[in-house]
Amino acid sequence: MTTNQLIKELYNSGGFTAKKVADGVDIIEQMINEKDCVKFLSFPACIISTGTRGIIRELLRKKLFDVVVTTAGTLDHDLARVWKDYYHGSFAADDKTLHQKGINRLGNIFIPLECYGTILEKKLQPIFDKLYGIKQKWSTRDLIWECGKRLEKEKNGKESILYWVWKNKIPVFVPGITDGAFGSQLWMYYQEHRDFTIDLFKDEQDLSDIVFGAKKTGALIIGGGISKHHVIWWNQFCSGLSHAVYITTAVEHDGSLSGAQTREAISWGKIAEKANNVTIEGDATVLLPLMVCALLDRL
Repeated sequence: MTTNQLIKELYNSGGFTAKKVADGVDIIEQMINEKDCVKFLSFPACIISTGTRGIIRELLRKKLFDVVVTTAGTLDHDLARVWKDYYHGSFAADDKTLHQKGINRLGNIFIPLECYGTILEKKLQPIFDKLYGIKQKWSTRDLIWECGKRLEKEKNGKESILYWVWKNKIPVFVPGITDGAFGSQLWMYYQEHRDFTIDLFKDEQDLSDIVFGAKKTGALIIGGGISKHHVIWWNQFCSGLSHAVYITTAVEHDGSLSGAQTREAISWGKIAEKANNVTIEGDATVLLPLMVCALLDRL
């Protein structure tokens, strides 16, 4: 049985989350095959520290999505892993001992300091110097493309998400750019270069041009937070998403945006009333590889 056959059997045999997973693959397939549909991909940084980074990279390498909205940590993990390794760890590790040894824990992943903040400072500050020589004001989209461009000759550069979004000219927007190591490096550079600034309004203008020029839009939204909301917020201005798939582990009973289901977004006009939509509850590091494998079989 192939993964695609398995997904179809999940639909035929029923099941709680199982059938939702199958529905999600169907919706994404419809969205990708719709030529006039602008396709958004949204995801949080945490999954980029895992093997799911490779799934996201393949979606973008194959140009299956047109726009990405994510968080600052995505840049951190994607770039750091070009130059250094992350390690298998344990949720149950002694965090005091890890701190004393200079090891950061992200779930069951171990990230030594030299593989994160230290390497990012070493590599990013010279890049910022070169970019400063070109111009002093940058949008996050343009900044990300420039960083991706500079990975072309790196040994592990083609494993990077940033490399492929630059190569395929897929715009990436990070509305919370200062909320991570990449943003801290920008702030550090700013200490000696006060005219070096990030133009978030340029990002918003680019997004508005995309949304207002779209006949239809669709989105695969993994997780929650600012990256999720930025996608659905902008899409209320084009009559809402026509296709929407959420994958989330958050609950809705606390009223959080992260836990809000697709039906709530319909009340705001962020998802169209007649949209194909589903909320899938579960861990994206398990579900996304299965869904994408089935999707690529179909495409």
